Amino acid sequence: MSGPRAWWRSKSRPEQLETYTRWSFYFLSVAELTGVGLPAIGQVQPWLVGWLVAAVVVHAAVIAVTTSLALDWTRGRRARPVWALWTLGIVTFALAAATLAVHQYGPVGRGTGTAIGTVYGGLLSWGGGILTLGFRGRRPMLALVSGFACGSAVIALALGAPWPISLVTAFLVFLCTGFLTLTCAFSVWLVDSVYELDAAREARARLAVAEERLRFGRDLHDVMGRNLSVISLKSELAVQLARRGRPEAVEQMIEVQRIAQESQREVRAVVRGYREADLKAELWGAQGVLTAAGIDCEVSAEIAGLPADVQSALGWVVREATTNVLRHGDAGRCTLCLRVLQGRVVLTVENDGVSAPPDGGGGSGLAGLRERLAVVAGTLEAGAVSGERFRLVAEVPLEQEVSEVTS
Repeated sequence: MSGPRAWWRSKSRPEQLETYTRWSFYFLSVAELTGVGLPAIGQVQPWLVGWLVAAVVVHAAVIAVTTSLALDWTRGRRARPVWALWTLGIVTFALAAATLAVHQYGPVGRGTGTAIGTVYGGLLSWGGGILTLGFRGRRPMLALVSGFACGSAVIALALGAPWPISLVTAFLVFLCTGFLTLTCAFSVWLVDSVYELDAAREARARLAVAEERLRFGRDLHDVMGRNLSVISLKSELAVQLARRGRPEAVEQMIEVQRIAQESQREVRAVVRGYREADLKAELWGAQGVLTAAGIDCEVSAEIAGLPADVQSALGWVVREATTNVLRHGDAGRCTLCLRVLQGRVVLTVENDGVSAPPDGGGGSGLAGLRERLAVVAGTLEAGAVSGERFRLVAEVPLEQEVSEVTS
């Protein structure tokens, strides 16, 4: 699937929110043009309409560029765009002053005050509100909003506007600029919060994977620790006996060889995942880990009567599937269902937030699961299903008598 929908679904939730926020800010430029510039059409002379619309278009373009750079700065992707902020501020006051000067000294005629005032206040309000994207903290933002409000009054008074109109203009600019500032601050805060929550969730997933590795390390230690201690002691004993010419040294070395071979088999079992896995413990452990990671998890299982080798194989499927949900998806809900149906046991793991796990080789990923299931003649299917969901289904055939016991 290609096109806008595929492009959108390829993004993570934080990236989707950032994209939505970024285009919402771009829409403010369009809103400035339609809400400030176009209403002047029909209210003033054609040449003045051209001037006002051109001023708003230039200002909207500068706002769009500054917005893009400032949002990149808030996400830490670039240095603070000081030159863009200065440019926006200078262009805003220059266009606003020029607009008011044209009205004051140009041949505009009567009845143009409303249109000129709308453009004048709109330029200052939009410019001041967007400028706050380049600042952090309440005090700098409040100072900027107040500065634009005071600046609007000073420019109006300097160009001959009556002081009551100048004060009303300053008050309106303060309100509009303040509203846009709150909008900008809240939007940036929301995007930052979502990214922080996503990072925290990823950290929890890494901790869950690390815990799984520690459990593997403990299993390996349990297998090798005692055997290596016995091998070391018996080898030392064999050396002492050999130095004394005692025939028991041969028996001790034979025992060392037996223990080493047994250790080798046990290590292979651990590495390949063929040791017995407690299916019930894996299911409820998966529920606990996913819940701790902020994922709503539901478990439904029929375990009674299943052969030990089948439980072991499916236990590893549950463990690997849980790890994949944590590491490779963006799930909010996950269900684990184990049922015995018509002579076979079916394990289904389904989650929302589609993200297929890597089908790696060896003992990891889907290939590793298929190897484990192959020992009990099982099969594995995994892939996206209708909607934004990912489903993994493992099936293992059962003997007829087992099916009768569990039915």
